Amino acid sequence: MGNIVHLSEAASIAIHSLVLIAKSENQVNVQSIADKTGSSRHHVAKVLQRLTKDGFIASSRGPHGGFQLKKSANEISLLEIYEAIEGAINIPKCAADHHVCPFNKCLMDDVAQQMTIQFKNYLQGQTVQSYLE
Repeated sequence: MGNIVHLSEAASIAIHSLVLIAKSENQVNVQSIADKTGSSRHHVAKVLQRLTKDGFIASSRGPHGGFQLKKSANEISLLEIYEAIEGAINIPKCAADHHVCPFNKCLMDDVAQQMTIQFKNYLQGQTVQSYLE
């Protein structure tokens, strides 16, 4: 059965990682995040590398190294994290991606468009801070 809304493993790792990093008083390493999310160490490292490049987190090497937030948790929306991994969310005009429709009214009643708008608005309204209390 297909999912209407799908969150990729990479996007899920990114969101969960930033919340775990924000919750910790110390730096958090890749292995710790991999263990807590049930993800492969390699995939977590790849996602964290992207988040570091995009300025969400800073990393430090060494036995006590790890990751820490570069911004305040209330300044990072889930939408920013999601789009850093997946790219910008596009609002579809047609659920079937057709440029020309033979009908006067959409057979899907623009449900895909409305769901995408709601999903985007939800992510925009949630910050990392929302999950720390």
